[in-house]
Amino acid sequence: MSQERYRWATPGDVNAFFGLMLDNIADLLLTVGLLVAVFGFPTNVALRYMVPGTAIGVFVGDMLFFWMALRLAKRTGRTDITAMPLGLDTPSTFGMVFFVLGPAFLAKKQALGVVDGTDPGDPRILEAAIYAWHIGVCSIFISGLFKLLCAVGSNWVRRVVPRAGLLGSLAGIALVLISFLPFTEVLHFPVVGLVALALILMTLVARIPTFAKVPGALAALFTAGTIYYAMVAAGLLDHDWSQLETARSALLPFEWTQVFGFQWTSVLVDSIMYLPVVIPFALATVVGGIDCTESAAASGDEFDTGQVVAVEAVATIVASLCGGVIQTTPYIGHPAYKAMGGRAAYTLATALFIGSAGLLGYFGFLYAIIPKATVFPILIFIGLEITSQSFQATPKRHYPAVVMACVPALASLVLIFIDKFLGEMAAHGIGLEQLSAALQVEVATIRALGNGFIVTSLVWASVLAAMIDRKLRVAAMYLAAAAVFSLFGIMHSPFPGAAMFLAWDLDPSLRQTPLSYAAGYTIVALMMISWDAWLRRSGNNLPPQELEP
Repeated sequence: MSQERYRWATPGDVNAFFGLMLDNIADLLLTVGLLVAVFGFPTNVALRYMVPGTAIGVFVGDMLFFWMALRLAKRTGRTDITAMPLGLDTPSTFGMVFFVLGPAFLAKKQALGVVDGTDPGDPRILEAAIYAWHIGVCSIFISGLFKLLCAVGSNWVRRVVPRAGLLGSLAGIALVLISFLPFTEVLHFPVVGLVALALILMTLVARIPTFAKVPGALAALFTAGTIYYAMVAAGLLDHDWSQLETARSALLPFEWTQVFGFQWTSVLVDSIMYLPVVIPFALATVVGGIDCTESAAASGDEFDTGQVVAVEAVATIVASLCGGVIQTTPYIGHPAYKAMGGRAAYTLATALFIGSAGLLGYFGFLYAIIPKATVFPILIFIGLEITSQSFQATPKRHYPAVVMACVPALASLVLIFIDKFLGEMAAHGIGLEQLSAALQVEVATIRALGNGFIVTSLVWASVLAAMIDRKLRVAAMYLAAAAVFSLFGIMHSPFPGAAMFLAWDLDPSLRQTPLSYAAGYTIVALMMISWDAWLRRSGNNLPPQELEP
């Protein structure tokens, strides 16, 4: 009997395609929308310089996963292999926008003497935007190289970093940034946004089927989109139709090819200050890639872990070399795509759609036409999913550590709004120094807690997890690392934009914050070592499993 051939395209690939494609479109909309709305970034620069290379990264990654699925099917003789899904990393999207691209753009504008109210056509604004683009390219280039190194020892990384630490920091990002910030956008248009959100939660969380088995993300997009444009036609909502002109001007972009001149290498040194944000996100995608591979194996598709991490690394590097600014990552939803009946065609279709949208420039029309309130609920779902998975994949005794990791992320969220208020105050001639001394101290404390929050979350959660397991020497090692990080601004930088520094080079009035944090962490580390010695002498050092409820 002849072996049945692998059917790499089935009707289930249609549902899987819309789910994966809309996730990627939502991240691209988020990148451009937040840069423009929050930081006043030029839309054309985002569409013509940043989006093409970012889309190329998705194209390369999904094409490689498509090829891996075909190869696995041929090697095993199985006909039900589902390709690994790959797309833009949502936590990194927020991290790059709020902590790398946006601050780099504002810092360059300030250095060039650009003030609010300056003519948008001022060439200095374009110069600042190109500078931020180059910083983004450098950041994910370094991120890709880091992930490529991790591909060799990906399982070792997983063993060394406590899951509560890594997933806890990810949960903080997911709950506070990925879920909260899109929620505010959804509530700008309550009728539209709540309908879309309800459909997403009903179909993707509660798993209630739609009519004719229409994908939940697609049903939310079309239902809420129809309501939105009906309200626009009735005069109940205003839509910025001028964005269509911007979309037309973004067709067939060629400016991104300037990246091949390698001028971006001139800001490599400047990009180092952003590594405390970039590297933890890269490490998170490495561990995420390992988890995704295990998730796929649990559903019967045994992909090689090192190859999966290597693919996301290569896709990220290619994206950077083509001018992209957001890293790629395997998506955790492989079992869901398999349950939909997807095989390999859905990753091929996603690669072709996202890649052509970026290279041909028609993504600009999607940006102009698709109401953000109809797709941002997908991000809320992603945030909820990441947060819940962070708890599911963590031992129950480490739940407090996961919650602990969310605290610095809360400070970072508050800091976003504080900086908005301070910017408005500065525009009216009111400086921070004119506020009461007590309020200045509160702002400084929140800034120190929020700056470098990803590393802070990882360290704090890892310390608490080690304490719970009575591995106090391990906790002391993390605390010692935190003391060192504080001396360089990797954690607790007192400066806007989380600028790094050498503590001993600072002005004495500014040196107090990093030295105080370093001293505090050092004292606690010594306390942990002393306590560990006492526990060992007294025989109270219970094994971790006895602490499990």
